[in-house]
Parts: sequence; structure tokens; C-alpha cells
Amino acid sequence: MHLTALILFLGLVWPVGPPAEIVRGWQPPPSPYAAGHRGVDLAAPPGTPVAAPAAGTVTFAGPVGGRGVVTLTLPGSGTPPLRTTFSPVEPLVAAGTRVPAGAAIARVAPGTHCPESCLHWGLLRGDRYLNPLLLVPRGPSRLLPVGGDRVGPGGEGPVPER
Repeated sequence: MHLTALILFLGLVWPVGPPAEIVRGWQPPPSPYAAGHRGVDLAAPPGTPVAAPAAGTVTFAGPVGGRGVVTLTLPGSGTPPLRTTFSPVEPLVAAGTRVPAGAAIARVAPGTHCPESCLHWGLLRGDRYLNPLLLVPRGPSRLLPVGGDRVGPGGEGPVPER
């Protein structure tokens, strides 16, 4: 199934937000063991509810490396199925729980992943990391003029500096 069709099929929603403020984007590593950022960080203070972005089954809820993690497996998303992960969190559901899209599955926990409190959101298919922002609706793109010139109303040329 093509990813666009899959998004419509799964009825995906933002885990916090919508849309959440992205404080650090996805930066895939050049190789499996190289440095990178294998997910996105969404601004969220401790205690913020984390929603299941799609219906799925919680396949892990517990500590990993001293941080709370929840993993949600999305059935019907291909082989192997997509898995989405959240940390640092306090799980609200146990492994094996089936949840609908939008259900609260965790709360953001205090952590040291970001300078300010955030939710780290990851997406995997098998052992391959993907950009989780592919799963949620985004606002329209806006083109900016080359060189940073501001354009007046109706697009009639640069706005004079004051």
C-alpha cells in the first residue's frame, strides 16, 4: 500500500497538538550505526497526554535506559507492520492493550532528551527508521521569495523597509 493511501486508511492524528511544535526534526543517520536523530521531538510539558496516532496494539510499555517508552504497532500497515514509539513517557496502558486512534496511551514524563520538555516520537518498519511526520497531516507549504524580500499584499513586489 502506498504511504499516502496508508495514511488515509489509518486515520492518523498527532500524538500531541495538533499540530505540535516541532523542536527537532528527523535527521536520518548515513548508516545504521552512525549518529542521527531517529525521530522528531515535539514540544510538550510533563503531564501532557500522548494520544495513539492510529488504532493499534501496545507492544511495549516500560523503561528503556532509564526512560519510559511506549511502542504501538499499527495493524494493516504492511509487512512488517509500522511501529511508532514515544519517550520519555509514563505509560497509561499495558503491553497487549488494543487502542483506537486518539486514545491516551501515556503522559509526557520529565526527561533530559531535550533542553526543554518534549516528546520524542519515532517510527519504524522492521529495523528501518522512518520520519514519523509522514504519518500526520501537515499545513500547506508556503513559498518565500529568494533573498528574503518581503512581498506586499497581492504579490506586487517588495514591501519597502520602514
